[in-house]
Amino acid sequence: MCIVGSVGKHGRNDLTDVMVFQILFNVNIPRFPDPKPAMLAADGRIGANTISAIMRFETAVMKLPASDGMLAPGDATMAALLAGLPPGRSKEKLSVVMPRALPARIHLYYDPLVTGIRKYDITSNLRMAHFISQIAHETASFLHAEEIAGGAAYEGRGDLGNTQPGGGVRFKGRGLIQLTGRANYAAYSKDSGVDYVAQPALVATDPYVSVDVACWYWNKRGISRLADQDDVKAVTRAINGGYNGLDDRIQYLVRAKGVLGIR
Repeated sequence: MCIVGSVGKHGRNDLTDVMVFQILFNVNIPRFPDPKPAMLAADGRIGANTISAIMRFETAVMKLPASDGMLAPGDATMAALLAGLPPGRSKEKLSVVMPRALPARIHLYYDPLVTGIRKYDITSNLRMAHFISQIAHETASFLHAEEIAGGAAYEGRGDLGNTQPGGGVRFKGRGLIQLTGRANYAAYSKDSGVDYVAQPALVATDPYVSVDVACWYWNKRGISRLADQDDVKAVTRAINGGYNGLDDRIQYLVRAKGVLGIR
């Protein structure tokens, strides 16, 4: 479905929904007859250019006799826009799922994601949809790979293995699903064969490690089984320990399912 409200003339025009249309329109430009339209700025602002783009897509690409300049969730225009996405996994699809992500961040994490989901068998459409939606929320659309807080709150937490002075800050949350605490860094180090206890910053600064640790955690907790059941509450609880940000995670999941053709 990808959008949750109407977009265009007299539409609700939620900023994220408008951005999704703008991104999809740009992807579909090669389908237009010459002269092709200019790309839209994917800024979420509705205006004459975006409304005109809806109308031109419907008449020039879909060959409708007329256009009312508005699209809605699940309508024929959204289906036609999604049909213009490249087959298989692609950066374009990731951009639709995370319309607020900077293109440079999509580029940074795309290849590591392809590597990680293959390595840990997160390869079915349903597993990918749930995984991507969770890391999208956890990182605010790839904006953060490291916990914003300093980590002092974890100081002395024996349950996290932070039994040495400075452990809270040194082993604060990092990665696309935040690895937290000396004990967890040690467990990941053991399974990966690389000593991240000695170099914890790499979990945030190396994009392959940032993705790999998220996939490792997903696999370690058996979350693919929950994704196979399409249980977003259970998946969220396994990631978060509760339901923080559930509605945001669901919105990402709706877009992920849309681009992957899950009905």
